[in-house]
Amino acid sequence: MLNKYARAFFTRVLTPFAAFLLRRGVTPDAVTLIGTAGVMAGALVFFPRGEFFWGTIVITVFVFSDLVDGNMARQAGISSRWGAFLDSTLDRVADGAIFGGFALWYAGRGDNNVLCAVAIFCLASGQVVSYTKARGESIGLPVAVNGLVERAERLVISLVAAGLAGLHAFGVPGIDILLPIALWIVAVGSAVTLGQRVVTVRRESAEADAAASGAGHGNTGSTPRGSGSAS
Repeated sequence: MLNKYARAFFTRVLTPFAAFLLRRGVTPDAVTLIGTAGVMAGALVFFPRGEFFWGTIVITVFVFSDLVDGNMARQAGISSRWGAFLDSTLDRVADGAIFGGFALWYAGRGDNNVLCAVAIFCLASGQVVSYTKARGESIGLPVAVNGLVERAERLVISLVAAGLAGLHAFGVPGIDILLPIALWIVAVGSAVTLGQRVVTVRRESAEADAAASGAGHGNTGSTPRGSGSAS
């Protein structure tokens, strides 16, 4: 739900900026690559050191490239399968860097093995949630379910909490508890979403198999008169 409405809003807001980049000769692929590199830098340089506020600021600046590159491609009329593949693939890389940064903090100076494991689960489950939809669609199923926590929700929940938790370094007491809470919410939500998609794919595959079986049975009758070949 958040993904649907947020994309529509920010697409309108970022359209002039996308047009400006096109006039400057910047390509959508370049924006995708630069955006991913910026997100990875923000996550893997700042988060493992516990600098969540500044890390979130850097990531937020670059994460909008995910909307700008597609907007540019549509404006230029150069949308392609390659662009969609590159964008989707690098989204997974960026997500892995964000939750990997959290895991590195808790494995090191954060000194909390449980939260390290939760962050790793968020990383892995996010990848699998995306894979279930892509795999279901690749075998011809619509996978008609959004799920409780999709990519947009995972990013918003975790980054907002990380940014606020980072204010602890500026003297705001007790606010650092928000990040662990957010990681647990994302972990549970991702598990629920994974279950929703697996159940949906199972139902849709059973319906598709039943329809194919019914169509097959309908074609097993005797050959219609006049349709046989003369020998």
